[in-house]
Amino acid sequence: MASKKLMNSVAGCADDALAGLVACNPNLQLLQGYRVVLRSDLDSLKGQVALLSGGGSGHEPAHAGFIGKGMLTGVIAGAVFTAPAVGSILAAIRTVAQVGTAGILLIVKNYTGDRLNFGLAREQARAEGIPVEMVVIGDDCAFTTVRKAGRRGLCGTVLIHKVAGALAEAGAGLKEITERVSVVAKAMGTLGVSLSFCSVPGSSKPTFNLAADEVELGLGIHGEAGVRRIKMATADQIVTLMLDHMTNSSSVSHVSVQSGSSVVLMVNNLGGLSVLELGIVADAAVRTLEGRGVKVARALVGTFMSSLEMPGLSLTLLLVDEPLLKLIDAETTASAWPNTPKVFVTGRKRTRAAPSRPSEAPDFTTEGTGPCCWGLLSKRMALVLERVCTTLLDLEEYLNALDRVSGDGDCGTTHSRAARAIQEQLREGPPPASPAKMLSELSLLLLEKMGGSSGALYGLFLTAAAQPLKTSTDLPAWSAAMDAGLEAMKKYGKAAPGDRTMLDSLWAAGQELQALRHPNANLFHILTKAVESAEAAAQATKDMTAGAGRASYISSMKLDQPDPGAVAAAAILRAILEVLQNLESL
Repeated sequence: MASKKLMNSVAGCADDALAGLVACNPNLQLLQGYRVVLRSDLDSLKGQVALLSGGGSGHEPAHAGFIGKGMLTGVIAGAVFTAPAVGSILAAIRTVAQVGTAGILLIVKNYTGDRLNFGLAREQARAEGIPVEMVVIGDDCAFTTVRKAGRRGLCGTVLIHKVAGALAEAGAGLKEITERVSVVAKAMGTLGVSLSFCSVPGSSKPTFNLAADEVELGLGIHGEAGVRRIKMATADQIVTLMLDHMTNSSSVSHVSVQSGSSVVLMVNNLGGLSVLELGIVADAAVRTLEGRGVKVARALVGTFMSSLEMPGLSLTLLLVDEPLLKLIDAETTASAWPNTPKVFVTGRKRTRAAPSRPSEAPDFTTEGTGPCCWGLLSKRMALVLERVCTTLLDLEEYLNALDRVSGDGDCGTTHSRAARAIQEQLREGPPPASPAKMLSELSLLLLEKMGGSSGALYGLFLTAAAQPLKTSTDLPAWSAAMDAGLEAMKKYGKAAPGDRTMLDSLWAAGQELQALRHPNANLFHILTKAVESAEAAAQATKDMTAGAGRASYISSMKLDQPDPGAVAAAAILRAILEVLQNLESL
């Protein structure tokens, strides 16, 4: 059963949370018209490297809590567990650049949607002449073998914010900061554990289920299940298991911590763990590390990067030397960074002798704290888009249910958000009659309004597909458009056919559409075969091992349903075909 949420509306919860943060912190400002928070003294950063980060909401205090002198310049937020829109990221970059900063570094967690959207914004900004670099942080220690999608970005990202911020404040250049934080990122790791699930606002179902005597090990920060389920145990036993996993040299994602190493330890509340339990875990972590001869240089305990109300925690270890410790210790005004003593935890005397018993008892009496549209006319395009929107809205709950198997259960919500945005645009006026222009405008709309990796992938597909249609709209041109869109998705999304993604459906359809290049091609015969192939490919994904996207982090044994993105893509193609067939019969 999903938990109750104290909010005004599901749609406005991310904006309301940022408004509350800014209202209570005079050092922050919102960028008008965007879900962007910036330092209020932005104009004072002329000549200094600026740092931008961000991601989906639901991870508070990350990321906006780490804005301030000595840390981040600004943050771009998405909806809950959804990557920020490209337009918002680009607006933040332009705003920061216009005050005369000496370059901008984007600090991005390794998730497909974040990587795509920040990457797209970076490319556009660089095309405008803005010096922008990007580092992608993957500190997850959960997986013992190499994954195509790479290691997920977790709480260790906050330490990168701190190191980069200290370097920027000291006057380091963009190249130096980028290189140094890239080295630091390779010397840390994070592992999470949870006692139960979290629930996404507006969803009626939890992100995963656990038995009363089970604990989820190796989970991410988006409510997805972990890599292993273990029986409930004591805090000492669970911490020992976590540290063993993180430092196991046979794992490709381990942290090379050994006797004599110095580390910064982060004990991070995933949102719903009590402060009492967090203290117990922190004690167990310090004792276990010191028992192995590891020196704990600093211990940061609190909520740094949460997963809504998830009752769990993550441990982060960062190998440090004295120069790196100075950067960790450097002053910052960021509200969520703890005021930690700048001394080693290990080696400090932690107890004081009890008072000796007085010889005489004292007297106390005196003592007093959219995909491809085939219409040649604007009216036909509008009919196609309306049917696609209706189809996606009808599938919302089904797609969410499929997505709960492998992700955060919002695939249907994401597609419905896109459908409503398209419907709103259609109410404002008909789509362009030019297929290339229509696809380009649809791409921009989805990139801004749909959100998540789906929005970025559809946006990439439509942008690329529009290019061949600028010079021709004959049948071979539509086949070329499909090919161009698929290649763009493969290039930036890092997925390939067979990876259990939306690409599987589209790729199957694209192979059939090659027949459009032949002379005297039968349009509706080919389209019908393409849609049938897409639907078959979508159903076939339930037997595939995920090789890309968030589902790739989940054991294939748990993926007994088709991929929701593939199902959605096939449904879109079916809707297009049916409208065109109806129009042909008129």
